[in-house]
Amino acid sequence: MKALRLVFHFARNYSTELLITVISMVLLVGVQLLIPWIIRSLIATVTEHPLDSGTMAYITRLTILAAVALLAKGGLQFLRSYMAHIAGWGVVADLRKHLYQHVQRLSLRFYEDKQTGQMMSRIVNDTDQFEMLIAHAVPDIVVNVLTFVGVSAMLLLMNWKLGLLSLIPVPFVILVMRGYARKVRPAFRQRQAELGQLNAVLNDNISGIREIKAFTREGAESQRIALGIDNYRRSLLYALKMMAIFHPLVDFTSSLGTLVVIYFGGMLVNGGALPVADLVAYFLYLEMLYQPIRLLSDAWERIQEALASADRVDELLQESPEVTERPDALRLAGRARGEIVFENVSFSYSRGDMVLENINFEIGAGQMVALVGPTGVGKSTLVSLIPRFYDPVAGAVRLDGLDTRELELDGLRQQISIVLQDVFLFHGTVRENIQFGNPEASEAQIMHAAQVANAHQFICDLPNGYDTLIGERGVKLSGGQKQRLSIARAVLKDAPVLILDEATSSVDTETEILIQEALERLMKGKTTIIIAHRLSTVRNADKIIVLESTRIAEAGTHQELVSEGGLYNRLYTAQRRLQHLTA
Repeated sequence: MKALRLVFHFARNYSTELLITVISMVLLVGVQLLIPWIIRSLIATVTEHPLDSGTMAYITRLTILAAVALLAKGGLQFLRSYMAHIAGWGVVADLRKHLYQHVQRLSLRFYEDKQTGQMMSRIVNDTDQFEMLIAHAVPDIVVNVLTFVGVSAMLLLMNWKLGLLSLIPVPFVILVMRGYARKVRPAFRQRQAELGQLNAVLNDNISGIREIKAFTREGAESQRIALGIDNYRRSLLYALKMMAIFHPLVDFTSSLGTLVVIYFGGMLVNGGALPVADLVAYFLYLEMLYQPIRLLSDAWERIQEALASADRVDELLQESPEVTERPDALRLAGRARGEIVFENVSFSYSRGDMVLENINFEIGAGQMVALVGPTGVGKSTLVSLIPRFYDPVAGAVRLDGLDTRELELDGLRQQISIVLQDVFLFHGTVRENIQFGNPEASEAQIMHAAQVANAHQFICDLPNGYDTLIGERGVKLSGGQKQRLSIARAVLKDAPVLILDEATSSVDTETEILIQEALERLMKGKTTIIIAHRLSTVRNADKIIVLESTRIAEAGTHQELVSEGGLYNRLYTAQRRLQHLTA
């Protein structure tokens, strides 16, 4: 219900449209109640009065009134439907924005075991159901309840005994609806879950189509997709079966009421206790009485769908970010100096399994520090603590003497440029991907960044230069080209702290030399943290920190570490031997 309260919270932004909807619904009910009364008056006039000029004039006026009422009914139906849709889709759009902003605030740890397709399904598919709630279910309930109350009053006014007999099926319909709700809501929830899983599998397959083809897994993946489709079909059919059982029960119950009125109404007419015109009007009103009951069952069905989706949306909204910003967070004034200190830092992804323990080191402003060590010792995790992608479980990371947890997240991350090992490029042009680092950058600045990253030449060789579409995740580019665009993006941001996580891992030797030259120019005046497995790329670092297991094994310059004969020396000697063998 929290999610539904959120929906109605957003509905307040469309109060004008909803007010027009409500007014048009009330007027619509009044017009609908008027039409059978006009027909009753016409029948009574024709059957009970001589057809003289006065009677014909009265009949003409009633006919014109009926035509106007029918026209008004059509106009009010349009107004009610259109205004409700404006409000409904407005609420969906606002809620999707809210959900996406909420997801953006969640910490990276949240995404570690989440599938993209499942997230998309909740933000797109599940929120779709709220349009049905705002534009259809709620208005339908209001209209049909008002209609039911109004028609019941008219029936009781015309003949209270027959009116009470007409209402006999209503309690049975309510009982059927309550039983239906208990069965169908879980069915709709399961349907939405299966749809989310299908979206997730499809997203994985489309994103990994190269790997599927390379490993000739088309058949196996087709079976996996087919299984997802069949699971969704089965869950959908079960929900539809519940609906197929429910609607005939409602129709059967309401039809019993019609039979009761036919039987007792006919007896009253035969006995002269009820005029024929009243009986005709009674049947017209009776249809209006049971139609709302049937339509209420449809609205109830849509509400159950919306509630099932609301449960899934609420699950997402209940997630809270682990990395949060303090209410009194400080904003760095201007450009940071870039002094970084790790003070007794420990970190674990799950309690008890430490990735880093008691990490202590300092990086002076403008220094270049390299992190090296075997795979899996926590090098990437360590640098992820600087921009607060994660927070340490103990100790503190300081920037210019300030604990990063005391700073505004946005302001902190603006001080840091990052080139990740796993390069991610967006579907768009080369220019748009470079400009991602600084949306306000000029054309000259974009080209300069590309030149610094030694990317300008290959960009000019592309079919449309900087306007070339590179495809999803840069699929049209080579690994080295993607890496250089990522470097150009960081160059353009021009932050005082630069993190290079295997920035040259995807380039050939010749390109690596060009990038190393570019990085030397880029790193001037910046605090740089480099993660590298190829130790030849960090020989000139001011300090090299060697990680082993969860701790710092040794630290110093290249010459100092080689002369000590420790882990760094062993790694360096092994790499030189490998290079000699492959030369």
